Amino acid sequence: MATDTDRHFMTAALAEAEQALAAGEFPVGCVLVHEGEIVASGRRLNSQGPATNELDHAEIMALRQLFATRPELDRSRITVYSTMEPCLMCFSTLLLNNIRTVVYGYEDIMGGGTNLPLTQLLPLYQAMQPSVTPHVLRQESVALFKRFFADPRQAYWQGSLLADYTLRQ
Repeated sequence: MATDTDRHFMTAALAEAEQALAAGEFPVGCVLVHEGEIVASGRRLNSQGPATNELDHAEIMALRQLFATRPELDRSRITVYSTMEPCLMCFSTLLLNNIRTVVYGYEDIMGGGTNLPLTQLLPLYQAMQPSVTPHVLRQESVALFKRFFADPRQAYWQGSLLADYTLRQ
């Protein structure tokens, strides 16, 4: 169940996503919150253009900022707010960095990682018990993705299951 706090910080993640969209990037934004304070933020980079890659996801960019500026923080007390459900890579990376609380706006029906059956994996993951809160400000997140996928200049994931699903929302 989403709280006012969740909605407040998701609004900050949405602002990051708006900046990504304005720059022509896939509109995923993320903030990391520790004890009621945003300690790092990130947005999707390099989803298109000459440096296109699948490493510069919003969550990874936020983690890099956290490591560079606040490495001393107890990561088990950090909550991740992301406009889209973290993919398998990002979700696993968050877990391996001892971050166990994730709040997201829009479900990633094509590559979301939060339903990963941890108890069926190898011992490293089996004991992890993440807390996941979905669909916080979902409609606001969906609106950004609709704008992205409706733009014929955007090639990233066009024609994909995610694009088709999003445009039908």
